[in-house]
Amino acid sequence: MKLASKVAIITGASQSIGKGIALRFAREGAKVVVNYLSNKKLAEAVVAEIIENGGDAMAYGADVASEQEVQAMVEATVARFGTIDILVNNAAIDPRQKWNEISVADWDRVMANNVRSQFVCCKAVYPYMQRQQYGKIINVSSVTYWFGKTNYVHYVASKGAIIGFTRALAREIGGDNITVNCITPGAVKTETELAKVGSEAAQDEAEAELKTLQSIPRRQLIDDLDGAFVFLASSDSDFITGQTLNVDGGWMMH
Repeated sequence: MKLASKVAIITGASQSIGKGIALRFAREGAKVVVNYLSNKKLAEAVVAEIIENGGDAMAYGADVASEQEVQAMVEATVARFGTIDILVNNAAIDPRQKWNEISVADWDRVMANNVRSQFVCCKAVYPYMQRQQYGKIINVSSVTYWFGKTNYVHYVASKGAIIGFTRALAREIGGDNITVNCITPGAVKTETELAKVGSEAAQDEAEAELKTLQSIPRRQLIDDLDGAFVFLASSDSDFITGQTLNVDGGWMMH
């Protein structure tokens, strides 16, 4: 088990990619905090699955853009598990809007949920990681940063900011033996993505197009992604920091 006895907070972990990371971390021996914003039932189902398989986890509802709520989550984590070793900043929103129809309020909401949340969470866990001179922070960006995406200007801008934040923070806290890295997932097949696409025919069309863009011509699944998170959360990556790992089946290469 690569994460035996480690304590991990995963934001936005009640479904989709976050859920997959939580389940994989638990299988690798980590004690997991399943953060959610509003769907307590889904988060508790993730926790139940972890416990049924012999792991340890708890669900915690918090708006990760709120300093007060994040601080309370961190304190609850330490009270339950004793420390924090790993933070995965996964929570995000991605509304579809034409760029000139995005209001300032829309822009600010995306930046708060996608960028400020990562800053707030990092700041809250840092004292505990600094004290123990150990920590792994993994920020989630997006493949859309590499190529831009029509009708997602605010989302793509937020994901670019995350890469810059990752690099700068890695410079500042490397001396505390804390690594900060970033993952850019590709077009991962999740329940939320399928709901956005709509009909089964539209889903098939979208998948066919993706296969022509990727070097590995099949749809990316959550299981294709979680191994990268385990790597960056484990001792295998102790001398890697400030990096962005692109996991997209060879869609974008850099």
